[in-house]
Amino acid sequence: MTELVPHIVVSGCLGALIGLIRQWGEQHESEPGEFAGLRTHSFWAVLGCLGAYASGNHAPYALPVVLLVVPAHLIAQDANRRDPNHGSTSFSGALLTILCGALVFWNETRAAVIVAALTMVVLGSKQPIHTWARELTAKDIRATLQFVAISGVILPLVPDRPMGPYAAFNPFSTWLMVVLISGLGFAGYVAIRVIGPRAGILLTGVFGGLSSSTASTLAFSRRSREEPDLAEHYALAVVAACTMMLPRVLVAIGLINPNFAPSLLVPFSLMALPGVVYITWVWLRRRPTYRTGDTPELGNPLGLALAIKFAALYAGIAFLVQIFLKQGWTDGLLPLSFVSGLTDLDAIALSISREQTADHAVPGVAVQAIVLAAVANTLLKAGLAITLGSRGLKPRIASVLGATAATGLAWMFFKR
Repeated sequence: MTELVPHIVVSGCLGALIGLIRQWGEQHESEPGEFAGLRTHSFWAVLGCLGAYASGNHAPYALPVVLLVVPAHLIAQDANRRDPNHGSTSFSGALLTILCGALVFWNETRAAVIVAALTMVVLGSKQPIHTWARELTAKDIRATLQFVAISGVILPLVPDRPMGPYAAFNPFSTWLMVVLISGLGFAGYVAIRVIGPRAGILLTGVFGGLSSSTASTLAFSRRSREEPDLAEHYALAVVAACTMMLPRVLVAIGLINPNFAPSLLVPFSLMALPGVVYITWVWLRRRPTYRTGDTPELGNPLGLALAIKFAALYAGIAFLVQIFLKQGWTDGLLPLSFVSGLTDLDAIALSISREQTADHAVPGVAVQAIVLAAVANTLLKAGLAITLGSRGLKPRIASVLGATAATGLAWMFFKR
């Protein structure tokens, strides 16, 4: 019995925390006594703990009875109200609170804390979630459905076996790269939509770089031509997006080959330095913030059509990389990387990184090839910004992205 007391105390505290969040969230929407708050959730958690104790020692069906009686009581309460305001959230919260108490008694305290924390986060986020859901557009839903289709529908159906010459094509591995890149892009897109205007021009550029640095460069460069007085404003966003491209690619490489990714940390850090210095200088000097209408709309970074194109590009580059490595044409990786980088940095970087295994490891050449691809991609974005941007944007982008590309080439020169 003495061992039961700490379980009861912990259960009551977890229930009280859940109830506190529930009461805080509902007290401005319901009449007094119309919702379960701190006291009720504390009782529910203790009931779960005592029910688990009784089920294991005295009454085998005590916990199932608790799990049935509490929801039945809530249903009866709602049936007697003229305007019921309890939804599925109330029932789910009640059941989770009871189970938290049971988990504590079963010495699964860590799991109980996690469940309680998640329950509190969801309960406390009611208004932000409702506000965010109301702001969703048809484009947002379409982007979400496309990502679900890419990752959850197509991927499990793709065969996982080597095919073609040199067994260089694996449909599952190819589509897995699509899922990885689209996941990173979708995360940036969601961040932009969730934070919205509050992000300011700098964070919009950062998240835009996570979503698609090319699309961000195009959007902000075109906007600078429409509003030439804000050239520095938009140059900051372009530089942030292009600089964010480097850690984004590094994270993607780390997910597929964590042993190879650290070898890119130094060159990518050096290449990011000009952008970081420029961003810091502009931010400390002017602190540019959000202005109405200064953030162009950034669409879904990787829909189904683009996913298929990326898969084809990745498969073709991966095939060439395997041929070059198996035939010993390692020097050919450098021109291949430069040309591929002008098209898409992700495809060549992931293709080379996946081949850095015990059988085909050429780490020195592989790092140089990926750095050269990053240089080519940076030059491409600089060219797009200079071509499409305003007169005030061009020198800023040319100097910063030019320094980024030059740093990468300098690193390659000294490492040869």
